[in-house]
Amino acid sequence: MPVPIALTIAGSDPSGGAGLQADLKTFHRFGVYGMSVVSVLTVQNTLGVREVVPLEATLVARQLKAVLYDPGAHALKTGALGNTAILEAIAPVLAQAALPLVVDPVLLSKSGQELLPSPALEALRSCLLPLATLLTPNLLEAQALLGQPIRDLADAREAARQLGSLGARAVLLKGGHLAGEEATDVLWDGHALYLFPARKIPSAHTHGTGCTLSAAITALLARGIPLHEAVARAKRFVSQAIETAPGIGQGIGPLNHWAGEGDVDGP
Repeated sequence: MPVPIALTIAGSDPSGGAGLQADLKTFHRFGVYGMSVVSVLTVQNTLGVREVVPLEATLVARQLKAVLYDPGAHALKTGALGNTAILEAIAPVLAQAALPLVVDPVLLSKSGQELLPSPALEALRSCLLPLATLLTPNLLEAQALLGQPIRDLADAREAARQLGSLGARAVLLKGGHLAGEEATDVLWDGHALYLFPARKIPSAHTHGTGCTLSAAITALLARGIPLHEAVARAKRFVSQAIETAPGIGQGIGPLNHWAGEGDVDGP
């Protein structure tokens, strides 16, 4: 069997907790060879994001073309993409590749810094969502994409369906920001809704949670795992990674990317 390869197109987090660094750690943890295309440079640490610098759009597209040509990939994900120009530059390349694509629509950092300007939302909707195998927004990102509030689980179920109508084949609407003691994610697979409840884990160390979840799903898709199983296993991994976070940094620290050993290594 060929070595499974996953590719992330994402921003760089020099503190290592989110962005392409978290993606690569997660790919490795799931037994997948990881590659990265850098879209955005940031100046940040666990205390917050100080600068966001998108790269030149054609440079991002050239990176993507190079690694898709050699060595190629089995699944891809996107994270912070920076601006409309980058979205428009990579979309035709992704369309031609026709590989499983997980789109994590990163709009804001954990500390509230804008990572994708509001004017680029339309490009995200029109260029990238129709190519997505899975869209993985959190509550705030889903509200921005739909332009409407999501107040409870019933709203989240309807929002997942509506997001699917924008073009993604499946939508995983993450429920960590919903009120209550459980974080219930809602998966719309284009035909039916599925709920993935989990106990909310009180922790100050949740930096890179969305990146890690979408990367885990991407890695499992690269290994040929079906979508529903990939989502369930990735969610269990992230819960364990939050619960066993190493407590690094003075602010919002990273997850434990060594977590979930038994589940990760299972068949």
